Amino acid sequence: MTLDPVHVDGIARLAGRLGGRVDDTDHDDLAERAWEAFLDPLYDEDEVILEPLGEQRRRAAPLPDIALEDRPFETQHGLDSGTINPTTFKNGLVLDVAQAAMAGVPSDLDLHRSRTVVVSAHTNDVTVDLDDDEWGRTDEGYTHERLLEVPRVDRYAQTVVHALALYLAESHHARARIEDVSDLLILDGPIYPTGLLNWADRHPELADLLESDEQPRDVVENYVRLVETCLDRDVPIVGFVKNSAANGLTRALRTKTAAPWANDNAFFEHVLSRYEGGELRTDAITFTNWFRSRIGTDRVLSSSGDALGVERERDPEAYEVTFFALYDPRDELVYRIEAPLAVTRDADRRERLTMQLVADVAAERGPPVAVAKADELARIDATAKDQLRERIGREFDSDRQRTYNERRWGSGFANNSGE
Repeated sequence: MTLDPVHVDGIARLAGRLGGRVDDTDHDDLAERAWEAFLDPLYDEDEVILEPLGEQRRRAAPLPDIALEDRPFETQHGLDSGTINPTTFKNGLVLDVAQAAMAGVPSDLDLHRSRTVVVSAHTNDVTVDLDDDEWGRTDEGYTHERLLEVPRVDRYAQTVVHALALYLAESHHARARIEDVSDLLILDGPIYPTGLLNWADRHPELADLLESDEQPRDVVENYVRLVETCLDRDVPIVGFVKNSAANGLTRALRTKTAAPWANDNAFFEHVLSRYEGGELRTDAITFTNWFRSRIGTDRVLSSSGDALGVERERDPEAYEVTFFALYDPRDELVYRIEAPLAVTRDADRRERLTMQLVADVAAERGPPVAVAKADELARIDATAKDQLRERIGREFDSDRQRTYNERRWGSGFANNSGE
């Protein structure tokens, strides 16, 4: 049953009472003040946790001119990993399936055929051993595959199977195919496994697992080794974050000044939006300088963090997260672009990367082509997810455990308590 018009009107009036109390233009003023006063650098007590690389500034690239600019990098490769979402079966197993793929621009059909598949499983039955330490190969060697039994946890089984499958598949595939990359590698998402590193703030059980278990540490090590390989081969690696929920910057700003934004992207939208006569200007993409960050999960791979005990072959500063924020006013979306400090320390390379990503977003009105192609290759659509779940259930003669929400919303509903 839908809401009657009288209910819609009543709810709107109720919400409208907030209008005089929450003024978005006030947020613009607060964002401007925070941008000018606190980010060069930003302190947490006596420690610098955010600082500009080079000059702190905001820039605008006119549309459509920037979209037509020649790209600084002749070829690009994108990488992504997709999952079926955590699924619980009646025999007590909780599992997820992830597949990772790399795309090339220009296209490379052999590369696009290649996959890494990880099936991660959780069981509370101590008599069952599911793990397989060896990687297998199928599809004439084009697919690497592994069965992974995740650590037993009392809670958050879905979170653990999802994160370990997703990030193990992505990092293994990246390392397996890195020799195909010659100019630029763009990950669909952050450069480190943020969803896994967030465990430290989620729950004591997850925090203990992150610190004590080898599996999360092995995944983090894969990303560290990937960065090192890129640096050794002089290939820039960047992460294109489409839906960042990071709020470390806004939390840090709240210790200095009023910071009413829900997350960091909301802050940067206020910083980068341009208005004329009360109307949002859409004639240019706007973006910030690069920042060096030790905020939140960025701290783990910084010179102030221990990388979960993973040995780093280079100076720890080389691995630190740097980023810039890019705002596309056509869709009112903020993207976060990340790279290790060793990649962005050089001002000329930093500028080339900036122009590459800004021009790509301008042309595609979204992620760069290499990222969009990798996303398409790695995505497991709703029909395939259902087929996989049913086929897996038949393999060990157990139906998946269904929920009322699936009955209400359909089988495509994902009860995912993971990332």
